[in-house]
Amino acid sequence: MESIHDVALCAVDSRGKPVLAYGDVEEFPVFLRSSAKPFIAAAVIAAGARERFALEPREIAVMAGSHGGQSFHVEAVRSILQKIGMPESALQCGVHAPYNAAAALELERAGIAPSVLQNNCSGKHAGILALCKIMDADPQTYLDVSNPAEQRILEFCARVSGLAVTQMPIGVDGCGIPVYALPLRNAALSFMRLATLEGVGSADAAALAIVRDAMIAFPEYVSGTGEFDARLMQAGGGSIVCKAGAEGVHATGALDPGIGLVCKVLDGAARARGPAVLPALRRLGVLSEAQLTKLADLERPIVYNRAGRAVGDISAREG
Repeated sequence: MESIHDVALCAVDSRGKPVLAYGDVEEFPVFLRSSAKPFIAAAVIAAGARERFALEPREIAVMAGSHGGQSFHVEAVRSILQKIGMPESALQCGVHAPYNAAAALELERAGIAPSVLQNNCSGKHAGILALCKIMDADPQTYLDVSNPAEQRILEFCARVSGLAVTQMPIGVDGCGIPVYALPLRNAALSFMRLATLEGVGSADAAALAIVRDAMIAFPEYVSGTGEFDARLMQAGGGSIVCKAGAEGVHATGALDPGIGLVCKVLDGAARARGPAVLPALRRLGVLSEAQLTKLADLERPIVYNRAGRAVGDISAREG
């Protein structure tokens, strides 16, 4: 054994009752980071963005996603901006190389510098700009927590989590927008509600359903080809909606039997995400062994040395 990553997690059933818990799930606040994106997208949809701008499911999925900067991701974000009548320069998410290695290499070979469109959060930012359009809020200040669009988003996120906005510590996410923290039990409650649409008002449920169904229908728009979220939703065959976040956060909603699960790797190590999440889903009976077999390389990743030799693995252990 070389390194240890402690994990806190909570799963709740359709009644909001914890059915699996490790660590402090009632008090200690965890920033959801990008795992909050489905609820941000749902707030945009609840305001009428799908109808006003004729948004397609793949565009809604990329709004809820942390994409890899592949060409189909960039095309979807560009399409949203065109529909809402905003230029690429309106995105204030910053620039980084595509997360997808093949997409990054393609740009490098072509001598093209990445733009804001390759930023993994560009879909979310385009969605928030759409909300600014609907609310007549200032698009130049959409990163500010006081912007009416951000206030509406936080109110939506609070409702689905069973908290008040004043109960959620607010920070600044890696892409610049306000990010909220909440106990793991409330985070799990949010994802149970995303999966089941239970315990929320009809308008919120309708918006959540649109986002959930778009994510399930277009899982590669939520993350990217071969990425954890895409593969987990594909293996789930329509029964799983999920979203990773930075600093070792991951959230899953199981439509049947109606469970929300949120995990936090306490030291923020993303490499422990799969080995933590998949055994928890097995214990909860959410995925069959046949489905989990498709994800075996993610549940117990092999560690290779520079010469390509398998020298170890990463696995979960209780205790």
